[in-house]
Amino acid sequence: MSTEPAVSPAPETPAAWSPERPWRGVMVATALPLREDLSVDHDAYAEHVAWLIANGCDGVVPNGSLGEYQTLTDEERARVVRTAVEAAGDGARVLPGVSAYGSAEAVRWAEQAAGAGCGSVLLLPPNAYRADEEPVRAHFAEVAKVGLPVVAYNNPIDTKVDLRPALLARLHAEGSIVAVKEFTGDVRRAYELAELAPGLDLLVGADDVLLELALAGAVGWIAGYPNAFPASCTELYRAACAGDLDAALPLYRSLHSLLRWDTKTEFVQAIKLSMDITGRHGGPSRPPRSALTGRVEAAVRAATEKALADNHR
Repeated sequence: MSTEPAVSPAPETPAAWSPERPWRGVMVATALPLREDLSVDHDAYAEHVAWLIANGCDGVVPNGSLGEYQTLTDEERARVVRTAVEAAGDGARVLPGVSAYGSAEAVRWAEQAAGAGCGSVLLLPPNAYRADEEPVRAHFAEVAKVGLPVVAYNNPIDTKVDLRPALLARLHAEGSIVAVKEFTGDVRRAYELAELAPGLDLLVGADDVLLELALAGAVGWIAGYPNAFPASCTELYRAACAGDLDAALPLYRSLHSLLRWDTKTEFVQAIKLSMDITGRHGGPSRPPRSALTGRVEAAVRAATEKALADNHR
């Protein structure tokens, strides 16, 4: 297990980051540091982005669910993207979430990302209602017109819209998406998707199925827990994508009790608590999220302390 936060060059594999396909590799869905008064600490966020990249992560995903984008003002949300681009040192390494209740608003956020120099964008289906296939196709097509590569985000738990493999294949064939962040946890979809749309990149969307989806052909990981343990998580990703089970399995087993918190309702607070425990600035979350207490807090704390005891960094 890695104990040093040293950066090692990514291997030249389909699962490696490149400027041509900047959504691949380990792209961290960044937690957003807030001050005690719940204002955004942009300086702390810039430091966090730079620290993640220095510790082996390939890039960052601001304004995702973990970044609490739903609670941000327009000014805050735009500044978070600009801060990430400046701190990353390369806009191609920034994949901002542009999800919104309406297509026009999502287009506006995609245009803002393009203006900031980002390499690609992450997009949920329409958030406002349970859309069927035609509105979903129109939504992705409108955002794709901005010109940045679009990564679809399939999270039917939250949106109630399931981007099933056949629909994803159609979106890809229409030129609306280049990849999908798959959050359902259904590993079987990876194989169906590869059959229906072999050119569509599969990205791991839930930390606790990383190994399974990497072995099924995933070429990226939009990840939560590297916010607290970047070196060990990137080591796990690269071993898994290389099919090196001798290296990947012990890491995965050691980290899994922590990784599964990425899929819980309290994932934002859980990851921020883990960051606090490891010496990073996690801090509070904005309402309606509240601080963890009782058994949930104890469980997250125990899993984090176990990871530290196992020398994860």
